Amino acid sequence: MQHVLQISRKIDYGLRAIIHLAGLPAARLASLQDLSSTLHLPREFLAKILKGLAARGLVRSSRGSHGGYQLARPAGSISFLEVIEAVEGPVQLNVCLDHKDRCDVSAGCTMYHVWKSGQERMLEVYRRTTLADLVAQEEQPAAPIALGLPARQ
Repeated sequence: MQHVLQISRKIDYGLRAIIHLAGLPAARLASLQDLSSTLHLPREFLAKILKGLAARGLVRSSRGSHGGYQLARPAGSISFLEVIEAVEGPVQLNVCLDHKDRCDVSAGCTMYHVWKSGQERMLEVYRRTTLADLVAQEEQPAAPIALGLPARQ
């Protein structure tokens, strides 16, 4: 059985919603109902996620019968990492990377540097990737993202 390092549904839904908003014309608002039905996401859960994205200044909400959501900044200035952290907080591959000494064996652990290197590479990819990149990828076939690792031969 394969084990996957899996992101939460909250992160998945938040990314899907904000990427959808990034693909809309600049002045267009998307209602909660439209987002929920178009993306097939639970309405109330999505509302909580969007509230968090608005609190972090990534989306703007407007009330009323013609209200809805839109990006608060240009898609090219919002990173994948910003969205993830707005939804769930800081990203960590392992608790030993939070610098709070939660691990009793961290002083002699041979895995620490592997976890740290993996996290740094992952965060760099997330930091470099903007919503504008992801909207553009929806229109083109996906290209592999280089992680700075040598190719296997």
